[in-house]
Amino acid sequence: MAVREENREGKARGARRVLSPSMDVSTDLLDDEESVPERILSEEATAFVVELHRQFDPVRQELLRARVERGAPQGFLEETHEIREASWRVPEPPQDYRDRRVEITGPTDRKLVINALNSRALGFMADFEDASSPTWPNQIRGHLNLIDAIEGTITYRSSDGITYELGDDPATLLVRPRGWHLPEKHLRVAGEPIAGALLDFGLFIFHCARRLVERGSGPYLYLPKLEDRLEARLWNDIFRFAEDALGIPDASIRPTVLIETLPAAFQMDEILFEFRERSLGLNAGRWDYIFSMIKCFREQPEFVLPDRNQVRMTVPFMRAYTELLVQTCHRRGAFAMGGMAALIPSRSDPEANQRAIEAVRSDKRREATDGFDGTWVAHPDVVEIARDEFDAVLGECPNQISRERPGVDVTPDQLLDAASTPGEISEDGLRNNVSVGFQYISFWLAGRGAAAINNLMEDAATAEIARSQVWQWVRHGYVDRSHVRDVLEQEMQRIHAEVGDETWRKGRPDETREIFERVALGEEFPDFLTLPAYEFLE
Repeated sequence: MAVREENREGKARGARRVLSPSMDVSTDLLDDEESVPERILSEEATAFVVELHRQFDPVRQELLRARVERGAPQGFLEETHEIREASWRVPEPPQDYRDRRVEITGPTDRKLVINALNSRALGFMADFEDASSPTWPNQIRGHLNLIDAIEGTITYRSSDGITYELGDDPATLLVRPRGWHLPEKHLRVAGEPIAGALLDFGLFIFHCARRLVERGSGPYLYLPKLEDRLEARLWNDIFRFAEDALGIPDASIRPTVLIETLPAAFQMDEILFEFRERSLGLNAGRWDYIFSMIKCFREQPEFVLPDRNQVRMTVPFMRAYTELLVQTCHRRGAFAMGGMAALIPSRSDPEANQRAIEAVRSDKRREATDGFDGTWVAHPDVVEIARDEFDAVLGECPNQISRERPGVDVTPDQLLDAASTPGEISEDGLRNNVSVGFQYISFWLAGRGAAAINNLMEDAATAEIARSQVWQWVRHGYVDRSHVRDVLEQEMQRIHAEVGDETWRKGRPDETREIFERVALGEEFPDFLTLPAYEFLE
């Protein structure tokens, strides 16, 4: 591919622009990674991603417009009644991944990839989405790390001289690309950014699919933020195209879909049906689901939710959602995967550590008893805790897909019953939301998409709850906008005092505050905080 270097204003540190006149494509490379052009952004890999864009981006854009036009869901679709009533099933799970009782998730940082694969979890979801800040180095180096992990050659040497390398029995790899709504400005076609989802998927499949198939596995994915069956159909069309273009076996790409939007909860059967030749199941993406409930009905006062720590999995609308998910998956022969345990142990506070352990244990016991086949954790220290609870229910069985739960009967009213959520809106809840929202945005701007804050692993999904609740509470008069700004100022001063001047400056506080006020206090509600925040990433 003929290329030429070109300077540009405000280019990312350590990056250079390359252009391909024949393809009308421009992209950024990394000067500090000598093998990036050859291993990741080769001519062939770039051409494959660009072809995905040209074939499928018009449909993606149409589906994003349809989200706006569709509005909030009110019930199950009448036109897909026959799909819900028919007795079809998805394929058997692949031979190498019939047992998913504990999966760990995290970003594609090299050290964290090694630790996650060595965590004794059965699966590791390498996340290019909510646990990742999509800086260009993070995205490209993440693909290098996955290749090396599959090859078994990945190592990392820390500044204190500790060497990290893969153990003998690493977890099965799964990959989550970005959602349909997120752009990737560092690769453009005809001057327009491509979809982050197409870049993440395209590079992973191009570089890793054949490697995985040759090792007796396959490219297993988690798909985020889907809202309806047509968005699932688009992914399935992309999978078929990729399998044909790359010469890998039909239906070797196996997705698990996160049900983390309220519209998708009304189309679980339909989404599984769209992937019926390849589906692995559904996951209860609990934190984004709470955010989606707020977002869909943000203008309606009966949907105002209490402090986020009171919106537990046992409240009525969350209980209905998880019951329906397990029933739907098992009726179709698919995995039902539980939600994220965001609590993380404290190594400095024994009492806090014990509370975290008991909370995780209770949460995972409930999921296993309810029929879930596996669950998510965010930290290696809680892998065994979660596994113990699923072992107690599953025993030697790899899953409980055969447990169909025909007695479950979830209605639209139950799925939409936010009003029955017990709890209150408190000053402490407001302060926590403001603090977490501000701190997370600061971490994100600095390149970290998952951060431990107050013994919780916060990612974009939990930060979305924090900022959307502030917006909702202001909108409906529970708190005053000026009071939120006072709380924000107080929290900024407190954080500054805790971290010191140097760390405070590195956290880009002025830009962080600007973003937080835009997404939590603006008159209009941004659909995702990462969209305006992305403007601030180099």
